[in-house]
Parts: sequence; C-alpha cells; structure tokens
Amino acid sequence: MSLVTGICADNTLTLHLVDRLDSTTAADVEEEIEAIRSDAAYDTIVIDCSKLTYVSSAGLRVLLRLKKSFPNLSLIEASTEVYEVFDMTGLVEIMDIQKAYRRISVDGCKVVGEGASGKIYRIAPDTVVKVFESDVSLDEIQLSRELSRKAFVWGIPTAIPYDVVRVGEHYGAVYELLDAENLAQAIAHGELTVSEVAVLSADLLKQIHGTEVATNMLPSAKAVGLGWAGRLKRHLPAETADKLLSLMDALPDRARILHGDYHLKNIMLQDGEALLIDMDTLCYGHPIFDFASMFNAYVGFGCVDHTVVERFMGISSELTQQYWDEVLRLYFAEQREQEIAEIERKIMVVGYTHLMDRAYRRNRLDSEETQAFIACCAERLVALLEGLDTLEF
Repeated sequence: MSLVTGICADNTLTLHLVDRLDSTTAADVEEEIEAIRSDAAYDTIVIDCSKLTYVSSAGLRVLLRLKKSFPNLSLIEASTEVYEVFDMTGLVEIMDIQKAYRRISVDGCKVVGEGASGKIYRIAPDTVVKVFESDVSLDEIQLSRELSRKAFVWGIPTAIPYDVVRVGEHYGAVYELLDAENLAQAIAHGELTVSEVAVLSADLLKQIHGTEVATNMLPSAKAVGLGWAGRLKRHLPAETADKLLSLMDALPDRARILHGDYHLKNIMLQDGEALLIDMDTLCYGHPIFDFASMFNAYVGFGCVDHTVVERFMGISSELTQQYWDEVLRLYFAEQREQEIAEIERKIMVVGYTHLMDRAYRRNRLDSEETQAFIACCAERLVALLEGLDTLEF
C-alpha cells in the first residue's frame, strides 16, 4: 500500500500521509515523496495529515528535511494526538501546522443570534455554535476567542468560546449558553417589554463604555471610521466629504472598550443576566461608534425599506424605533431632550457614513435597490452635516 499520495495544482503539491510515520515507514515515505516531487514543478507543499495516525522522531526528521527544501511547507488536518507530538517537540514553532477540527452539523438547528460575520445556532440545550461567513479566516476566529477571553477578564459579561469546529466548509466557535435567547427573541416572545430590554441594554452599554483599556490591546474604532469617510470622498460632494473626514478626524480617541456590533441579537439573556456574544468586533474609542452601529441595526438599514430591519431583528420597525429612542434617553439621562436630539444627529452621521461605505463595498452597484439605498444615505448625510461643527458629545 502506498504511504503517500500527491496532487499538484496551482503550483502547490498536496501530499496525503497515511497511517504511521515512524522508524519502520520513514525511509519509504521519504522515497515516495521524492518520487512525487520529481514528477511536477510547484512552489509550495501542503501535507494533509487527516489520515496520519502516529508520528515518531524518525518521521519528524523526514518533515524537517522537507522543510529545508520548501520553506513554505505547511501541515493541515493534524489529529489531536498527532498535533500534540508536533507541539511537544517544538515543530509548531518552525512550521505552519493546523490542527484538525471536530465536524458538526447545524441542520435543523434554531438560529438564536446573528452578527456581522455569521449566525449562531443552538446545537444542544446548553450549547450554541457561531458559524462564521466563508470569508472569515481561522486566524480571525482565533482572534475572536482571544478577545472574548480578554473581555471576560476585564469584567464584561460575555460567553467564552471553548472550541473551534468545522461546519460544512465553514468554521464555527462553540459556546456554553444554558437555555439562553437573544433580547430580540425575548421581545418577540413577549417575555420582556421593549422598556425592560432597553434598561438591560443601556446598563450593559454603560458598563462596557466605562471600562478603560490600553490602546495597544484592541483595534481603534476611529481608524476604521476614518476609512469609511476616506473612501466616500469620491462619492460625495467635495465640501461634504471634506467636512465629514475633518469631523471624524477631530473625534477624541478615548481609551474605552466598544463592542463594535452592539444590537439585540448579540445580547443573550441567561437566568436574567445579559451576556454579550460576537466579540470579534471588540475595539476601543469614542462611544459614537457603538451608537452608530446600534442606529444602523434599528433604523438606518431601513432607510429605503423598513422591512429590512424587521426581517433582521424579527420584531416590527416600530418596536426597534421605540427601543432605540428609550436606550438613548436612558444612557443620556442627565441630558435634556434637545441635547439628546443633537447627540442622535451626530450618531446618525457616523451611522450613514458606515452604511454608505458598506453599500459600495458589498452590494451590486447596478441594482436599483442599492442605488436607492446609497442615494438615501448620501441625501441624509448632506442634511445632517449642515451646520454641524463637531461629532463630540
């Protein structure tokens, strides 16, 4: 039986190791690899370890010799047992080695949450999995896990992912959430009123924004916002674009934690406690950026068609508008109504900036729906910016 099979495509040779790579098989494996290498030209070697059951020091030496010839050598789908050998011997420090991930299915599972980068499914009474979009890399998912851990240590109530899995062609992060549901579902099912949810949300938001963080620990929300405004320069009247960029640049870059995608479907209710999920957008900066993402989720996305918000949230646009208004009043309780209205105006500027940039980058620009949405955002931005001299509050 052949111990190695190989497929060459796009200048990459993929080798599949089978069974054991030890003192008994190492010489034969190396000989078979050399024979496959001589048959085609390529720049990179990828070794699929999904069928490799054991590796010894003799096998490791085969891999090290191959690494010398091909610096871009990488190993994928290593089982837990095989990966532990690579880790224990230090091979993971000099080679790109990816562990195999447990595979699960979400067929028939209930969606209990949804964020900017994926959906959350309940796969057991005490377990959920967030399935990431296909363009989210494994490195980004590992970063999300790390950010969740940091938030937990900083005292922010959040669910921590304890496992990474494969779901079809996608990756997922598994969390323990005992019979939890998101706040949009709590409203839809009549378990909580909009006012009760607004109190929970405003209190949690104050806790998040009240947490200081070293600016080298998280991405800057302002840097992202300047990217939105900068890309819109070619799509807005010159005077509007320049003013928008100037106001955004003048915002103080506060060393406060922001969630980055704070909305009802990213807040889970477990035993009466509100827990944050979807932490891959965690950042630091001025709270206007969190409020802008909230405004978009409850109002802004419905700029042309309010049913867009209803379909996403699972509750009526009237209820999302009521919730938005109440959260603003609760969060800024010490401000007068006129001052809150001015704060909302500033939030809307940042919100429509993000929405307009998002539409240009993600949507089909030749569709009437996209063109109408962009026109709506641009019209409102121009009106909101008139007479505005700062975004600070």
